[in-house]
Amino acid sequence: MGNAKSLSREKMSSKFLPEEQDEVDRLFDDLSSNNDGSATGTFSLEALKSHVKEALPPVMVTRLYNGMSRVKTTHKAHESYRNVSREQFTMFLSHLLKGSFEEKGHMVMKMILATEAPVTVREVQKFTEELVASLVHVLTHQHELRGWAGRNSRESPTSVQMMTAQLLSEMKFQDGHKCLGPQCLDQVCNKTMIEDWVFHAPHVGTFLSVVIHRGLQLLNSSLDLSTLIPECHVGRGQHFESILDVLSVIYLNSHLGVEQRHRWRLLFSTQLHGQSFTQLCSHIIHQGPSLLVLEDKDGCVFGGFASCSWEVKPQFQGNNKCFLFSIMPSMAVYMHTGYNDHFMYLNQGQQTMPNGLGMGGQHHYFGLWVADDFGKGHSKAKPTCTTYNSPQLSAQEDFQFDNMEVWGLGDLLQRHQVKNKKSILDSDPAAQSMLEISGRGRHSGGLREIPDEDD
Repeated sequence: MGNAKSLSREKMSSKFLPEEQDEVDRLFDDLSSNNDGSATGTFSLEALKSHVKEALPPVMVTRLYNGMSRVKTTHKAHESYRNVSREQFTMFLSHLLKGSFEEKGHMVMKMILATEAPVTVREVQKFTEELVASLVHVLTHQHELRGWAGRNSRESPTSVQMMTAQLLSEMKFQDGHKCLGPQCLDQVCNKTMIEDWVFHAPHVGTFLSVVIHRGLQLLNSSLDLSTLIPECHVGRGQHFESILDVLSVIYLNSHLGVEQRHRWRLLFSTQLHGQSFTQLCSHIIHQGPSLLVLEDKDGCVFGGFASCSWEVKPQFQGNNKCFLFSIMPSMAVYMHTGYNDHFMYLNQGQQTMPNGLGMGGQHHYFGLWVADDFGKGHSKAKPTCTTYNSPQLSAQEDFQFDNMEVWGLGDLLQRHQVKNKKSILDSDPAAQSMLEISGRGRHSGGLREIPDEDD
């Protein structure tokens, strides 16, 4: 009778659908069947490590186990064991995968410390860093980076630390100020703070979900990575090494519209297309929303999201969905302030207006500027860009760069494809007239002629 009563309470605590609960039960049965001295109907840390093998770092397996073992059960008999019972296993997983942010936060608290001691920001930072590293580990182990190999130097502790710092920046203390800088590390975090953090930093729950689904090989069919990590589409069968690594891509992708998250199409790269502003223009116009990324010669990585197709014209374009961002030395996104509508600017070949690509600010004082004299630019902000409230993104106000890439986001819609059949010259009637007066043809380095009507 006692066992039947316990099982009834387990089902009440589970948030899984019946078929999902069956899979959870099968995994528990596999773990508890390992004859390693565990009490009947429980499993040990060694059993969990044996099941996970190389799919997760050992430190994260221990974190998961500690969280499970600290779940308060309705079956008092289990509380005398260090091993994990079925009820603890089910409650822990169902609350982390399907619970409210309060329930997820409660489970995260149990993972951070295996004792009842107060949790400090330092312990939260350590947990977060291990979680981010485990995410990269499990995605790499399962070959699910979706084409984002990135540079070897970017798959480094530095990248993990940048994502960790970004996640921690979402934590707020009771007085409302955010957790910023090493001076906060020894401050105590209560349960409400952790729950609020899990709510305002949804990547914490998402990363835990990936770690559990892929690391424990549980309920894999219910996890769709396509909105977390876009497919990297380069084309031409060429090997390409992006400025971005998978963590940077995940961070930027989370700020895009849902329809733009499943695929990124490489439109332009200095690796493939050379150091040419004309090539840049010819590859990015009429391609729909895009993301441009630069790396200056001091190692800073930054860029901007263009919510509309680029067009060559001497006016500002775009809308308030555009933003600027930084990846290195810190991850941050800077949104529209409402001060002006200087979202995007792309111009070439005119004497009276600036020639180059810009986002935010004003002429000669852009938040991000790439000059038509390719390889040079500026990021001016005293103290911030008026359009996006962004600080100086580059190491130097006037910077030089060798690496730049532009990604088309989502699928290219038919209306963009039709526009792209036209030459850049079609957006500049004055340039067309000058060519006709001079008797020169419509050829231009890196640009196309207008196709025949029959094409």
